[in-house]
Amino acid sequence: GDGGGQMMAALKKLMHLRGELLEEVSMARHVSWRAGGVVERFYTPVDIEDLSLFLQGLPPDEPVYFIGLGSNLLVRDGGLRGTVVHLHAALSDIHFEACDSRNGCAEQDADTHGVVYAQAGVASPKVARFAANHDLVGAEFLAGIPGTMGGALAMNAGCYGRETWEFVSLVQTIDRHGEVHIRTPNEFDIAYRHVADKSEREDWFLAAWLRFPKGDGTAAREEIKRLLAKRVASQPLALPNAGSVFRNPPGDYAARLIEGCGLKGLQIGQAQVSAKHANFIVNLGGASASDIESLIETVQQAVLDKTGVALEREVRIIGDK
Repeated sequence: GDGGGQMMAALKKLMHLRGELLEEVSMARHVSWRAGGVVERFYTPVDIEDLSLFLQGLPPDEPVYFIGLGSNLLVRDGGLRGTVVHLHAALSDIHFEACDSRNGCAEQDADTHGVVYAQAGVASPKVARFAANHDLVGAEFLAGIPGTMGGALAMNAGCYGRETWEFVSLVQTIDRHGEVHIRTPNEFDIAYRHVADKSEREDWFLAAWLRFPKGDGTAAREEIKRLLAKRVASQPLALPNAGSVFRNPPGDYAARLIEGCGLKGLQIGQAQVSAKHANFIVNLGGASASDIESLIETVQQAVLDKTGVALEREVRIIGDK
């Protein structure tokens, strides 16, 4: 209700916040599927300090969600109670550092390696290009990931056989009280498309120090071009989508199973299993979040019935039906 709105407006004054606080924002504008409901509050901080103040001022029971490009997210049509923190415009710093103890890369490795500090709002492909331009190799795969660094860290995003956390030397996180922490990879359980905090703290990724070997930047840039061309050729990028919908089951590909079950082109409302790539669901125009979610469930059920494989979602679904 509006009590909440007045409370937030008062808080904003009181807390000297510099970011932008909006109310009743359509999340369809902020997720790559272009579908879904409204969130009560939507905050875009200007920097880490501003974000910290904002979190300190929130009521302790306020649900908080962090988003970047919304390329791995569906918000149900009933919308979202609580606050979405939007990092893409805000945490956009990226810079090069030589190896030293402060960034988790040993000083004796400085001749052979370099470190990229990238904040959570930086798009993954930008990290790939930045690394290549600094004659670092190994980051090329990040060009194939449609989201931000924050999302890549949260889900250990990967493609073409490489994964984000292979290269993480340190991360910067923020907790529910607005406190910033520097943490090492061994404080997390890292798996395929999955990252969990070993101590079950509730915090969010602000940035990472990524350690890459030095090498041929020109070759790395060529590789990025090749990967992007491959992506354009094999993925339905012209229509709103959320990247891969399902994780690949061990030793197999979700797309192969879905296609094998004859589900390419299957449609519910305006949501469709892409005819170009079966692990993509596209919005043909005006799809509701429930069209998309129903299609996801239909695909899971059909693949389970025909192959016995239970496909796991890679995309996050939040909010009320």
